[in-house]
Amino acid sequence: MPALPLNDAPDPGFGLYFHWPFCRKKCPYCDFNSHVREAVDQDKWAHALLQELKYFADQLPKTPLSSIFFGGGTPSLMAPSTVEALIEGAAQHFPFAENIEISLEANPTSVESESFAGYRLAGVNRLSIGVQSLDDLQLKFLGREHSAKEALGAIELARQVFGNISFDLIYALPGQSIEAWKGDLDRALQLAGDHLSLYQLTIEPNTGFAGAVRRGEFQIPEEQVAEEFFNVTQEICAEAGRPAYEISNHARPGYECRHNLTYWRYGQYLGIGPGAHGRLNLAQGRTAFQQIKRPEGWLQAVENQNHGTEQEVTLGSDIGRAEELVLMGLRLNEGVWLKNFESAVGRPLSEITDPERLLRLIEGGLLELDASRLRATDQGRLVLNSLLPELLRD
Repeated sequence: MPALPLNDAPDPGFGLYFHWPFCRKKCPYCDFNSHVREAVDQDKWAHALLQELKYFADQLPKTPLSSIFFGGGTPSLMAPSTVEALIEGAAQHFPFAENIEISLEANPTSVESESFAGYRLAGVNRLSIGVQSLDDLQLKFLGREHSAKEALGAIELARQVFGNISFDLIYALPGQSIEAWKGDLDRALQLAGDHLSLYQLTIEPNTGFAGAVRRGEFQIPEEQVAEEFFNVTQEICAEAGRPAYEISNHARPGYECRHNLTYWRYGQYLGIGPGAHGRLNLAQGRTAFQQIKRPEGWLQAVENQNHGTEQEVTLGSDIGRAEELVLMGLRLNEGVWLKNFESAVGRPLSEITDPERLLRLIEGGLLELDASRLRATDQGRLVLNSLLPELLRD
């Protein structure tokens, strides 16, 4: 990897995240903070989200927003007028960067697709569609409500409405062969605009699939097979002009998700809504926030005290900040920028790493280091969690 000038380190940005916690049903693989409710008073919820936004905005400098992201849950269950109100509320508190990215996650059911044009008029300029599979049997296994036909229709409609779309797929499913996945991925690359998020199926605790695996109903592929799935995915996407810029995310150059890059580059982000997380640089230092997860509990807290913060922790330790930054940054193909590391942590990387262990990881083909950045190799990203304790001093 050629060395880059130090001043090429990118600005991590400042992002705003709105969490809409409601879904029509709970998918068996999902461990996100999502809840099924028969009815939702959208005006009441929009007011509460704006109330919590104001609480934080009144304490923060008017830093330009580089991105807004509507996640969930299922944000495409929001009325376009709700989305518009939240975007307008954000604009009242923060200036918008000239090229602000405003993303919304959507399901590809025919009912939700009808709102695409309304979201675009509301100000959304990037749509992320939860396709998950283009095979009806796999969709049924994953507990999805849409069919492959609906997914294809939603993708086509989204391409007509938005200049920037992405969709998700889950692979390495029980019984799925490498050849079948190659076919699905080739088809997806023909349909995709400029961005794909591709995730291997993982079994998370306290999900429907966790119980199914315990009961022996199915098994996920063994580690060696999963690695083969991963390597094939990287090769095919790179050949199609959508190389991985992060472990599970692929894009044409210039179409990377700017909001997620803010997370991975250790930028500041404000999380609004039930269970949302935030990282802000305050007077006391880098501070992590987590909001109350249960929707009704969060709503009551906002009504009583203007915010639903459950946990607020100042990351006073430079090692703690370094651990977060390195763990996130090494997920990126670009790696960790040394200039940004020193700015965020307060010390250069060389003072926090063990030189002998760092050299061993480089010689082992897991890391690369030049004058500008530290990055994990393709092999290193496969064992990322084990690199961190080796890399940083105790």
